[in-house]
Amino acid sequence: MSMEVSSGGLAPPGAAEAPRAVPSRAGTLSHPANWRRAASHVASVVAPVALPLLLLGLVASAWEAMAVALHSPLVPHLPEIGKELARIFRGGHFFGEMAVTLLRVGAGFTIAFAVAVAAGIAMGRQKAVAHFLEPAIIVGLTVPGLVWALLCVIWFGIGLTGAAVAVALSIAPALLLNILQGVRAVDAELLEVAAMLRLPLRKRLACLWLPSLMPALLGGARLGLSLAWKVVVLVELFGLSSGIGYQLNSEFGAQNVAGVIAWTLGFAAVMGVLEYGVLAQLEHHLMRWRRTAQV
Repeated sequence: MSMEVSSGGLAPPGAAEAPRAVPSRAGTLSHPANWRRAASHVASVVAPVALPLLLLGLVASAWEAMAVALHSPLVPHLPEIGKELARIFRGGHFFGEMAVTLLRVGAGFTIAFAVAVAAGIAMGRQKAVAHFLEPAIIVGLTVPGLVWALLCVIWFGIGLTGAAVAVALSIAPALLLNILQGVRAVDAELLEVAAMLRLPLRKRLACLWLPSLMPALLGGARLGLSLAWKVVVLVELFGLSSGIGYQLNSEFGAQNVAGVIAWTLGFAAVMGVLEYGVLAQLEHHLMRWRRTAQV
């Protein structure tokens, strides 16, 4: 006759199995480690939203306190800035000007990014190309964006071409340097294995170069865009009749400090949406394979 083994010893077949103890939900949650994990999860969700809002609140409070203390038309109160924000957003005026600026930034950034990727890979792989292009990078990094803005307005006139070329000339050296460092950081052993296996160029680009260069490409994109906004505003400020820079110049000419701040805040808000809503999400998606430290 077969016997079954139970926690209490041998039991005859057909005997009812003793019910197992199920840990209570309350006991599980009351454990300090579980509470710490729950608190850490809540903090990871709330902190990315709460902390930036806290910083903005502190800056706004400090500005209002300074406006009350100085009592000067050069430092407008928050309600005055709010009225100017409502004015520039009324009727879609802000979005029309912002679209023009975005078009100029996009054109210049696309040109600079394509040139920087091609030149950066070539410089990282061929020392002769690196020696040839290094002086151009040094000159490009030292020339201020204001100089490129003025020269491109003189050379190309007031139009999309001048703004795009000024943006490209200003941000290409920084982009190129960032991508060059990424190329030089690629694991040499992986390159040697790929050469030994005689992998085709398509496989090397898709499976080796692109994943290895992704952090440098994303970092370069953020750096390039942050520089591009500054340059395009200078171009619009000095030589164009539309865009955010032109509106800032108009408000400055009218001595409307609240208007200058309102256009700047609207511009910064759009940049924040692009940073957190587009670039950060794109980086999270493309770099999801990368392991991060848990300590």
